[in-house]
Amino acid sequence: MNFILYLIIFAMGITFGSFCTLAVYRIPRGENITHKRSYCTTCQHKLSFWDMIPVFSYLFLGGKCRYCGEKIRPRYFILEICSGFVFVLLAFSIQLNIFSFEIDKYVYLFFGMLYFMSLFILAGIDKEKIHIENSVLIFLTIVVACYMVYLYVVEQTNMYRYVIYLALICCLVAFNTYSLHKKAKDNYTIGVLILSMLMVTFTYEGQFVLTVILTLLSIAFDILLQKIRLNRRKCKKVDPKESLPIPIGFYLCVSNILVVILTNIYFLIGD
Repeated sequence: MNFILYLIIFAMGITFGSFCTLAVYRIPRGENITHKRSYCTTCQHKLSFWDMIPVFSYLFLGGKCRYCGEKIRPRYFILEICSGFVFVLLAFSIQLNIFSFEIDKYVYLFFGMLYFMSLFILAGIDKEKIHIENSVLIFLTIVVACYMVYLYVVEQTNMYRYVIYLALICCLVAFNTYSLHKKAKDNYTIGVLILSMLMVTFTYEGQFVLTVILTLLSIAFDILLQKIRLNRRKCKKVDPKESLPIPIGFYLCVSNILVVILTNIYFLIGD
């Protein structure tokens, strides 16, 4: 029976992943992500139900559009698969069991899914645009705030820590939103700071420290790869214009997802 439960969670994961791929494409372009029907980005043909089944449509169509034959970028398939496995690992890390209904675990799974979904979208947009999307940060702030309210009302958790963090986050989000409307451009550094504060609030300080360490290692590895790539072109001196900007938000999101799951599993094994 547990297998069926985790299969359902995997199906939910790939569905969320499919939505994330849509959001990553549309949000930077200012397109509606809920009411506008999905379409091929090459031929603009509206997709049918059978074209939008997460993972399976990509496999059955051979990674190509049914209507124009254009290849579909494999990142969509990869994100859907990764999202499914991440959701399953999250459920496994909290020992979710169909035979013992523990409401706190299901609530954590629900908010964890929304949290990870937001990180997926932020990571995808930042990877492509080097941009921390303010609207997604606002949604993530609401998710984190709702989870904090649940912890306080139901589990009687001490709220002092969360109130301070959320107050700082709200101030930063307000400043970033004001800056966006005033200058028509948000501040990347402020966006990264807001994202970091949200991670600290939803997880714990220790997990965030591990996230930062993993992020710095990933960025260092990225810079090293860039230098190797430039050296292969026989560049004697690295031209700053040739160096690609580092998507800090992308590495933060991916690192935080890995850290949350791995630390949960570590404590699970320890118990």
